[in-house]
Amino acid sequence: MTVTYSSKVANATFFGFHRLLLKWKGSIYKLLYREFIVFATLYTAISVLYRFFLTGSQKRFFEKLSIYCDKYAEQIPVTFVLGFYVTLVVNRWWNQFVNLPWPDRLMFLISSCVQGRDEYGRLIRRTLMRYVNLTSLLIFRSVSTAVYKRFPTMDHVVGA
Repeated sequence: MTVTYSSKVANATFFGFHRLLLKWKGSIYKLLYREFIVFATLYTAISVLYRFFLTGSQKRFFEKLSIYCDKYAEQIPVTFVLGFYVTLVVNRWWNQFVNLPWPDRLMFLISSCVQGRDEYGRLIRRTLMRYVNLTSLLIFRSVSTAVYKRFPTMDHVVGA
């Protein structure tokens, strides 16, 4: 996430989530408010025009035009569009999951590349794995509520 309140997203409760939605930075409202204002203005203008300024025959012509447009709007199925959207969301989530740094993969790589059966080789491998665990902890701390509760400050991380 590029918003600055990502830690609040991880800690949001069910009843406190509405406060998080009202934040302005990175919100869906900021992204769509211009389009919504244009849509609401055009809808109101057409509604006022239809209700107060058109005659009976002009209203029937407008209704026929609306039915004609609705018939061709059904050519693009909503299920296809929703399926495409869900595929995008699931792929984005799966890519985030796949790109998580798993320490065991790196451990196998370190153990195969850092040679030495003596004490020095063992200390190098152990130190490198401690750094890997620290980076994983720092990443998971910003995402997971449970990890953040276990390590709320950097002093807790250093102590552990």
